Amino acid sequence: MRPILLALAATLALSLPAKADDVTVAVTAIVEHPALDAARRGVLDVLTAAGYKEGENLKFVFESAQGNPATAAQIARQFAGDEPNVIVPISTPSAQAVVSATRDIPVVFTAVSDPLGAQLVKNMDKPGGNVTGLSDMSPVGEHLALIKEIVPKAKTIGYLYNSGEANSVSLLAVLKAEAEKAGLTVVESAATKSAEVQGAARALVGRADAIYVPTDNTIISALEGAVAVAEESKLPLFTADTDSVSRGSIAALGFNYYDVGKQTGEIVVRVLKGENPGDIAVKTAAGSDLVVNKAAAAKMGVTLPESVLSRANKVIE
Repeated sequence: MRPILLALAATLALSLPAKADDVTVAVTAIVEHPALDAARRGVLDVLTAAGYKEGENLKFVFESAQGNPATAAQIARQFAGDEPNVIVPISTPSAQAVVSATRDIPVVFTAVSDPLGAQLVKNMDKPGGNVTGLSDMSPVGEHLALIKEIVPKAKTIGYLYNSGEANSVSLLAVLKAEAEKAGLTVVESAATKSAEVQGAARALVGRADAIYVPTDNTIISALEGAVAVAEESKLPLFTADTDSVSRGSIAALGFNYYDVGKQTGEIVVRVLKGENPGDIAVKTAAGSDLVVNKAAAAKMGVTLPESVLSRANKVIE
């Protein structure tokens, strides 16, 4: 009977799904705000669906740099010393810190607009080494078209950004090129830390017909300060990320960052299952939602046209 039982047990084992091995995934972000937090949730949910369950066979560690690049570097060094199975840096500054800290541990970055410009990889299709990830390069031309549709008289776009964030510097170059095609002028106002955001927004009053906030973590972490200036000055404010619309921007055409996180999580699972990050092409996030805020528009002296409302994925009253 014993050989029969052994054979039965072996057959049963083969028919059961393989149990995911115990792993550690270390996640870090330059700052916490709704878009980056949503990306982190998306990564975790995909890991869970793939059989990596937190508290069972998954240790999911998260550290925020609280907007401080020096802290980001410290976290990166700490993670490198801890030797997790994969490190997931969210945002360009965190990704740069992590990539500088390790050449051996697999790195899957996300929410990075320009991986080449940030020198995270040398080739998007064949990144090589221990690094791959997901780009969230914004459709800047479409953003400008949306701003002109909502504010037809706009001639000058105020760009509110952190001049020390590589992501935002890359986007500024794209914005200037797209603005020239659209017959628009760009004026810049920089804030290098969250405490400077309101003042930087105020510096655009009288110089710009609308404010455009890119996927800049410093500005978005203190967005309420910029929104207060926009409302007070009746200066329409637009953002590149849709999670910021509920916080007071008029509209955004961009990625759902929970979906960005899920797309990133799929890459992480591939690495956990044995693929070499350097052999996985860097992907550009898929999907684009239009979210508008009627109340914010009214506070900034703007009426949203029906052409925009009718195609919006979400309308905040």
